[in-house]
Amino acid sequence: MAEVGIAVATLGAVLAFMGMFPGVTGLDATAGIGVLQIITILAGFTLLIGGALLYVQGAFYPGVPHNLAQQIAIRLSATGLLFAAIAGLGDLLGFGSHPPGLTDGPFLGYWQATGLIGGFLIASLGVMLFAFLGPPPPGEDDNDG
Repeated sequence: MAEVGIAVATLGAVLAFMGMFPGVTGLDATAGIGVLQIITILAGFTLLIGGALLYVQGAFYPGVPHNLAQQIAIRLSATGLLFAAIAGLGDLLGFGSHPPGLTDGPFLGYWQATGLIGGFLIASLGVMLFAFLGPPPPGEDDNDG
């Protein structure tokens, strides 16, 4: 399970990198940022966080059911990814600073980029909480002194 998590997280990191810097793949760079770029970045972030959660589960807690704190951490990661998606696609959804029709294409402004990165940081915090708040390994007691 941990190996699958590493593969998925690596795929997500590569996909997010390709979305942020499309010139690396040989595509012509256009002015601004496009819808496909935003969706690619969000898909990369989602795969990266999902792969990290799979890795932590497979490496640290194989076969152990999630406790309440870990379930909350998974939901925090999902909420962060949702927040990043809403912030990144705000113009397309109609509540961004530049609604559809006012400009030639979507505009990823300062606040939207901050929301996108902030959502990713919240999702990353969920992964760290998932790793740190898991049950102790079998055989370890806190009362051993």
